Amino acid sequence: MPRLFILLLSISVGTLAGMGVIVALVMGYYDWRAILLGAAIGAVLAIPVTWLVARRIQANDPKDSVHDV
Repeated sequence: MPRLFILLLSISVGTLAGMGVIVALVMGYYDWRAILLGAAIGAVLAIPVTWLVARRIQANDPKDSVHDV
């Protein structure tokens, strides 16, 4: 699962950080601190979200070698 987690994390960090920036801008906060905070919150939230997604993908994978042991 570590490889799957790293691959998914590389996508989800950028996506959720971008969503955090967009939320800050939509709410009318155009200050650089608010934009940076939105990006940081999105990046931090990406870690548990990616962990859950990777676990669910691996649990539903019929070709997973861990379950064959």
